[in-house]
Amino acid sequence: TGVNAKMGIDIEQSEASRPTAAEEYADSLLAPYAMLNRYHGGRIHGEEPHAYRTAYARDRDRVVHSKAFRRLGYKTQVFINTEGDNYRTRLTHSMEVAQISRSVCQALRLNSEFAETLALAHDLGHTPFGHAGQDALNDLMREKGGFEHNCQSLRIVTTLETRYLQYRGLNLTRASLEGMMKHARVYECDQELQEVCDLRHRRRPCLEAMLVDHCDRIAYLHHDIEDGVDSRILSYEQLFELPAFRAAHERVVAKEHDRFQVARMPLRVRAVVRSMMNACITDLLETTGARLEQAAPHDLGEVRAMSTDEYPVAFSPGMRSNLAEISRFLFARLYRFPRVMQMSRRGARIIEFLFEEFTAHPELMPEHVQARVEAHGLYRVVADYISGMTDRFANREHGFLTGRERE
Repeated sequence: TGVNAKMGIDIEQSEASRPTAAEEYADSLLAPYAMLNRYHGGRIHGEEPHAYRTAYARDRDRVVHSKAFRRLGYKTQVFINTEGDNYRTRLTHSMEVAQISRSVCQALRLNSEFAETLALAHDLGHTPFGHAGQDALNDLMREKGGFEHNCQSLRIVTTLETRYLQYRGLNLTRASLEGMMKHARVYECDQELQEVCDLRHRRRPCLEAMLVDHCDRIAYLHHDIEDGVDSRILSYEQLFELPAFRAAHERVVAKEHDRFQVARMPLRVRAVVRSMMNACITDLLETTGARLEQAAPHDLGEVRAMSTDEYPVAFSPGMRSNLAEISRFLFARLYRFPRVMQMSRRGARIIEFLFEEFTAHPELMPEHVQARVEAHGLYRVVADYISGMTDRFANREHGFLTGRERE
């Protein structure tokens, strides 16, 4: 592992803090190369440790209790909230990613509490109306620092949430903030994050952070198939274009032949998609586990020092091919379907209108939002305000300001 690994170890040791009894016990159950609780790095605003909860458990709980997390229940995943009650939202998606991440990390003796924190927080910064909303807001902010939902998630947990008398934000540990930084980037106005961002630039992510990214992909690809079928945009017959679906279908029929044949079509789809997901998660576990065994890192520092080719978190080549095929299928058959495109365009136009209105007339925003303009700039504050809206609130604001509000 050489000099780079030694540098990585030194960094981790410099961040180590005296663990509580709860953290010592939790660390004793983890692999030595996991994101141990004693490596949480402290908080930007110093706090006393909790006697019975680890620092990462507190981070996770703070995310769950935040307003931004609750608002995800009314933010689009693929289908706008008003399209139906059974489609996934950003909230249910985040919970599903957290469940998969927790299970995978537990199986690999990694820190499941830390992974849950990252998974539950990973979409906090998403706009209303899904990716179309993010693209529209990024275009509008192009000359003002841009907009990116990962940067916005970090901004929410350090500045925008207001739950504590002592400070703004959730005051998460530095380890959680670094783990949330997928692109090692923050907005220019978020200077208190620069220290953590510089650290993220210098080293690779921990295993838990990389696994959460993979679990996110597993969740949205497979669950978008289910929602696409429920919407009747995707047909049962079309799914047989996917090699992974055909293979899973054969497994399920062989195991549950009579029950499968008499089941309603939506239940058949769920059974097959669940088999697909199980195969995908198993592949991630077995491939990553084998690569970890081969690399045999002694600690987190050695993991951070690994090259891209050596890094253990991975799918097998066959599974990577399957996932790429599912992604292409969904893009062609679901994401570009006219009804979905119409919903996306409608959402983008609402965001464009609101951005123009609030930048021209900032007095239309709540007073506590206007109060941030001097410190953070008008355009960034307007982007904060709009990105924090739910689909239905953005719809309501647009309807009121245009005079088209429904009775």
